[in-house]
Amino acid sequence: MRLPYDGPVTSDTATHAHRVEDAPKAAEEQSPWQRQLRRFGYADRPRPDVRERLLQPFPEPGTRAWAALGVGPAAASRLARWTGWGGPLLVALFAGLLRFWNLGSPHAVIFDETYYAKDAWSLLQYGYEGSWPEKANDLILATPPSVPLSDAPAYVVHPPVGKWVIASGEWIFGLNPFGWRFAMAVLGTLSVLMLCRIGRRLFRSTALGCLAGGLMAVDGLHFVMSRVALLDLVVMFFVLAAFGCLLIDRDRARARLAAALPAGRPDDRVASFTWLGLRPWRIAAGICLGLAIGTKWNGLYVLAFFGVLAVLWDAGARRVAGARHPRLTAFWLDGLWASICMVGVAVVTYLVSWLGWFTTDKGYDRDWAKGDGGFLSDSWAALRSLWHYESQVYDFHVNLHAPHTYQSNPWSWLVLGRPVSYFYESPKFGEDGCTAAGGCAREVLAIGTPVLWWAGCFALLYVLYRWIFRRDWRAGAIACGITAGYLPWFVYQERTIFLFYAVVFVPFLCLAVAMMLGAILGPPGSNERRRMWGAVGAGTLVLLIVWNFIYFFPLYTGQTIPMDAWRARMWLDTWI
Repeated sequence: MRLPYDGPVTSDTATHAHRVEDAPKAAEEQSPWQRQLRRFGYADRPRPDVRERLLQPFPEPGTRAWAALGVGPAAASRLARWTGWGGPLLVALFAGLLRFWNLGSPHAVIFDETYYAKDAWSLLQYGYEGSWPEKANDLILATPPSVPLSDAPAYVVHPPVGKWVIASGEWIFGLNPFGWRFAMAVLGTLSVLMLCRIGRRLFRSTALGCLAGGLMAVDGLHFVMSRVALLDLVVMFFVLAAFGCLLIDRDRARARLAAALPAGRPDDRVASFTWLGLRPWRIAAGICLGLAIGTKWNGLYVLAFFGVLAVLWDAGARRVAGARHPRLTAFWLDGLWASICMVGVAVVTYLVSWLGWFTTDKGYDRDWAKGDGGFLSDSWAALRSLWHYESQVYDFHVNLHAPHTYQSNPWSWLVLGRPVSYFYESPKFGEDGCTAAGGCAREVLAIGTPVLWWAGCFALLYVLYRWIFRRDWRAGAIACGITAGYLPWFVYQERTIFLFYAVVFVPFLCLAVAMMLGAILGPPGSNERRRMWGAVGAGTLVLLIVWNFIYFFPLYTGQTIPMDAWRARMWLDTWI
């Protein structure tokens, strides 16, 4: 939606409209407010055709940069088209090299790897989580290693999907630090590739899409979470995949609606009664969200937010197509089917994720409601047992108030008030590569790249402005992703929660910063001077973010650095 004065103002604007033949007709269609503004020289921009507004085609890729390098017109055109995939792949390759570099270091079980790495191995052996003795970590890391796993069921408080993902790396490389971190590095790399492509589709710009993916590649929190065997990165991966599926579904549904319109004109009957089909990408989104919930339950909030977002997108499409009551139409024609495609599919996916627990009789509480031997009776008893087990898990989560050194309030997350130290050692001179007489420090600190996150605070304000005052659907989508991953934690401020939970909305924070940088670069049609200063400003911020990531890189990877260098990186007292 463009404001009436959202266009260039020149000395002949006020008189130009009187020179066109249909000026009286156009004036009749304008509101009194628009006619009043015209007296002061403001004019509407030409409104695109309804089909064009629905389809929003990708602009033709530019060839000017390739031509400047001496490439011929035909080859430049092919290279420009290839950048749609080539650019994201290069960014993902860069992210992958960073994440797989020295992945097995530190050679230790750090933070909550003590739960998930061992549970993942147990799932490989039994299909459910078994029990481990207290000294299990030392035995696993010993030379030669041993695996003291018991088949006695263990009480665990998270569903199995994320642990199955971790187990895939252990199945290939064994129960060792590289093995249990391998799948996380793969998902971290693929998520950067996905974000590049999602940003490209969202902004209709390969450059901005690659910029969003590049920002996430150098975000410290995403980087650290891609190198440890915790569950939150798995949630982030499936949430981002679901968002990408919904974006594709949005484009295809609008294309189908545009094709049904007669002669490209708004039509209430077509817009109000056209069924948009089975929509397989919405079903795929439901599967992804089911996998997210099957990793950690905070995926439930994302399912709710994304479900509302999808229906609102449908209502917007039907409004553009000419529906008189677009929200009501979207609710009946799209909302009910969306609930089946997303909620129903997510529930089925979640239940399937427990297949290992269902197919054994030794899982925790598996026989709590034992049946009489009939198939239906046993199936119903298994579902009742799972419900009982999950009710215990729910009680655990809502009553988790035990204090922790690195817990933090969600109010402080965006400014990185309290990061989480996953691993810390203080080598003396001559130990573990320490060459400083005053001793050294070695730490893996889960903290976002500070300049990126602090810029993200301003980007979030810009996104809210674009959504509330300019009705920019892209800004609304980004705000929805951040809200779904962030806002629910304010309900549990008394619970023991940590900054690394925020990794779920990191992709959307990077999209917000990329959108802000795009605005700094300047809108289409800006003059060369505006573009130049915009490029200077945006480029300076990007370089600062990259420098900041390099500066904190030793703290992300557990490198041994002098104690003075470690203290210099503790910018806030709460980081220690």
